[in-house]
Parts: sequence; C-alpha cells; structure tokens
Amino acid sequence: MKQTLRSIPVSAWIGMAGIAVAVICALFAPWLAPYGENQIVGDPWAPSSAEYLLGLDNLGRDLLSRLIYGARTTLFVAFVSTVLAFSLGSFLSFAAAAMRGPVDVGLSRINDLLMSIPTLIFALIVLSALPQNMTVLILVMAVLDATRVFRLGRALALDLSTMDFVEAARLRGEGTLWIIFREILPNALTPLLAEFGLRLAFAVLFISTLSFLGLGIQPPTADWGGMVKDNKDGIIFGVSAALVPGAAIAVLTVSINLVVDWLLKRTSSLKGGRGDG
Repeated sequence: MKQTLRSIPVSAWIGMAGIAVAVICALFAPWLAPYGENQIVGDPWAPSSAEYLLGLDNLGRDLLSRLIYGARTTLFVAFVSTVLAFSLGSFLSFAAAAMRGPVDVGLSRINDLLMSIPTLIFALIVLSALPQNMTVLILVMAVLDATRVFRLGRALALDLSTMDFVEAARLRGEGTLWIIFREILPNALTPLLAEFGLRLAFAVLFISTLSFLGLGIQPPTADWGGMVKDNKDGIIFGVSAALVPGAAIAVLTVSINLVVDWLLKRTSSLKGGRGDG
C-alpha cells in the first residue's frame, strides 16, 4: 500500500487535491459558505477584506459564498451529464459492434450526422428553442457528449468483438446483452474511465461557456460561468470579480487533466509490464 502511494506523482496528488476541494465545497456548501447564495451583504464590487475574503460581486453578494455554491451547481450538471453520456454512448456503441449489420450502420450514420454539427452551435440552437431549465440542459449536454463516447466505444468494441473469448461466447449461444456487459464492457473499462475524466473536464468548460452566453444555468442560481458573465463589466473598472470564478474553472479543469494523465500513464505502464512478463 505504501509503495503504491509513493508511486503516485506529485502532479496527480495536486490534481486530486483540487478535485477534492471542489467536491467538498459542492457537498457542504450551506455549512462552508459564510453567507447565503443570493444574500446581498454590501456595496457592489466592494474589494476584498477580512469580512469578505474575495470581495463582493456586481450586486453586493459575497464572492466566496457564490463560488462555493457555484461549485455545487457546476459539478452536479457536469457530472450527471457525463454519466448519462457514457451510459448512452457506451451501450449504443457496444450494441452496434455486437449486432453489426444494419444496426451498426444506422447508429454510426446518425452519430456521424450529429458530430458533423459544431457542438456549441447545436447546443445554442436546441437550448434557445427548448425550456431553459436544468433538466433540459443536462439532457442536451449528455446527447452531444454521447456522440464522442459512441465513437470511442465502438472502436474499442469492434477490436474486442473479434477476440476469441467473444467468439466463444457467441458459439455458446450467449445473447447480445451478455456479450456487451460480461465480455466487452469489462475489457473496455480502463480506457473508458480515462475518457470519462476528459469528458468531465470538457463538461465543466461547456456548462461554463453556455452559462456565460446566457443559455446555461439561469440566475439567480450560482454557477461559475454565470458568475464570470455577471461580473465581466467590472474588468473595465479594474475590478477582478470575474477573474475569481474564471480561475476556479481553470483550476478544476487542470486538476482533472492531471489525474487523467496519471491514470493513462499508469495503464500504459501496467500493460508494458505485463507484455515484458
């Protein structure tokens, strides 16, 4: 156990620490935040002080409190949409590879069609036409992200479906669901987990972008992208309120990427070690 912990690089520890701070803020926001999410406590854009560590925003709300509550919203939407995207994309890609024929061709062409449309433009069009609430936002993000997962999952599943153990399962008369969940999924789990981390980082950036453009999380709910939008005018007057949530987005994204890079390197080294053996 000690040897395993020592083998984790410093960059991965930094990444895990950044993710842990964001998760703790999200889980315990009501107890960690000094003020309420939308409580006005002073003058707009008041500078940082002993009472307001990060200063106040454009309406006089405590930036630190908004940042803590914003972690809950941003992480929730990003995580749930990523889980849904992986559930949908993985199942459809494995089903396409296992069933082949018209099913594979039909799903692949639909996926290619969706991927041919720029993601941000597609999301803006759909979200502007549908009711602006969190459920719709999560579903739209999940469907768009599932196309990337489908492409990766199908490539992995096609390689695995030609393996001897999959062919043996078919000869035994196992059904499609058995082959997907008992033969293909366990062997594709490691690269999919690494991709999950990358997709999660992308989801954080994507939800922040949508909120900045006004089609993401709607006010007065706090989220980091919306906080940047609310306080962007302060930059003209030398107020750094918009930089605080922007820095939080950057730190969380970099932290996730540091952990994913370590997982990818660890997976590669384990495969290399097994090959040498």
